[in-house]
Amino acid sequence: MTRPFVSESAHPGRWWHALPDGRVQCDLCPRDCSLHEGQRGACFVRRAVGGAMQLTTYGRSSGFCLDPIEKKPLNHFHPGSSVLSFGTAGCNLACKFCQNWDISKSRDMDRLLDAASPGAIAATAQRHGARSVAYTYNDPVIFAEYAIDTALACRARGIRNVAVSAGYIHAQPRRELFALMDAANIDLKAFSEEFYVRLCGGHLQNVLDTLVWIRHESDCWLEITTLLIPGHNDSDAELKQLVAWVMRELGPDVPLHFSAFHPDWKMADVPATPPATLARARQIALAAGLRYAYTGNVHDRAGDTTFCPGCHAALIVRDWYDILHYELADDGRCPHCGTAIAGRFGGFAKPFGARRMPLHLAAE
Repeated sequence: MTRPFVSESAHPGRWWHALPDGRVQCDLCPRDCSLHEGQRGACFVRRAVGGAMQLTTYGRSSGFCLDPIEKKPLNHFHPGSSVLSFGTAGCNLACKFCQNWDISKSRDMDRLLDAASPGAIAATAQRHGARSVAYTYNDPVIFAEYAIDTALACRARGIRNVAVSAGYIHAQPRRELFALMDAANIDLKAFSEEFYVRLCGGHLQNVLDTLVWIRHESDCWLEITTLLIPGHNDSDAELKQLVAWVMRELGPDVPLHFSAFHPDWKMADVPATPPATLARARQIALAAGLRYAYTGNVHDRAGDTTFCPGCHAALIVRDWYDILHYELADDGRCPHCGTAIAGRFGGFAKPFGARRMPLHLAAE
């Protein structure tokens, strides 16, 4: 049952408390916005009304699309499967290099042209054969109430849940949101507090805390993406610090994706990432002991391929989002040497491919 389109969908917010001076403080993310009546938080979608918090985008989306799971990117979570992706508007970070700025930086609520209840999203995913639903495009953290309700509806139908997030969230809502996620790709923007403050309006440690919690305190499969921006977070020194931290705190089995930046938003004067930079970063990760390192946003057959860490056989050969060759056993083991490949596998059939299929749920 789909919801009719409305100009704004108010829903009771969670994770807030009242302040003695009458303001409402949001406890969702480390921004800790303290709001007067009618005022919106930095994310723009959470608002103080009647001494309480409201989420103003519940049940409304900037669009729905069937994607390959590799686009999230997730290379070790049911490769070749399709995922129903959607997001809303706004963001709780202020990244000057945002690649989805038209959605995440939007202050125009009428961009949310598609409306659907959690149950309708789950039913649509099942009808189209999607193995999972992805909360993506902007960040599920800021529409966590909507994401949680949708995740529950999906689980009731046996559909998995995927979060694509910057991981900028407080501990309690983090537990509630990621407890319902079967997989997550977290954007680790850089390994520098100065970068986070200057270019994102946030802090590094909060994201590191999220990564550690997902890896060690949840059943959620974790992969990480770092967008490499020339001259800002792509030095050998910083990359070595980043992969050393991943090895030490998360272990060698967490896949790390290095993705290419293209000039956009407030950093249109910065050149695109050379493919050689991505290849260099991947080699630094592998040399440090990470078993799975990938390149993204470029054509790089080797950087797209999953190799066995035991015998180095090419087990899943990809070209961008297309799977060209797959020989991983259903139990996730290499058929050549028996090495267990970290991830969630099983039931591989004909891959969905690189196609992108927009859906309009109101018309479903």
